[in-house]
Amino acid sequence: MFEFAFIVVRTLFMYVFLLIIFRLMGKREIAELSILDLVVFLMIAELAAVSIEDTEMPLYKVILPIVALLIIQLALALLSLRNKKIRELLDGKPTIIIHQGKIDEKAMKKERYNYDDLLQQLREKEVFSLDEVAFAILEPSGDLSVMKKNNKPGNYEYELALPLILDGVILEDHLRKMNLTRPWLCEQLEYRGISHESEISFCSYHHGKFVISKKKG
Repeated sequence: MFEFAFIVVRTLFMYVFLLIIFRLMGKREIAELSILDLVVFLMIAELAAVSIEDTEMPLYKVILPIVALLIIQLALALLSLRNKKIRELLDGKPTIIIHQGKIDEKAMKKERYNYDDLLQQLREKEVFSLDEVAFAILEPSGDLSVMKKNNKPGNYEYELALPLILDGVILEDHLRKMNLTRPWLCEQLEYRGISHESEISFCSYHHGKFVISKKKG
């Protein structure tokens, strides 16, 4: 009876402890978990399961590795907030699969993403023909974001609001996709009193309008 009560108390302790750990790691939907998040969560879950199964194991031998994983996770999250390259390394980056109604097979091959995957995810978005799609973006989570074509004929060149600057870095590939140039962007920034892209945390251009957020501090 004592052993049973001990297991229950130990399980409740681990339950509360893990709730605190996961809350400290931040709020993210399951579908938005990066590979790093998933690895950390699996390791923590395994450690917790071992601690419950092996009642003779001292709790500190489980708590210390979990706290170490928490510290690593928070440190990497802080680094990824400050550095775009680290963020892309840890979380990946979106990939444009369909651009202005044209399928980018090179991008699909790079992501090991096939037509069956594409058609299935389009059907999940209630899109049943590739001809309906103006843009499709494969997100780092594996979800597919879809923008349908307008009923009006014409091009969709500026329908997709791609970021042009993130964390002070100009995204050259996005400029090319929107048929814009770096000198043009720098000229537009200078006109708005911004001498260098390093002053900007986020910048996008949509329907002839800029959305600009400057860095603080």
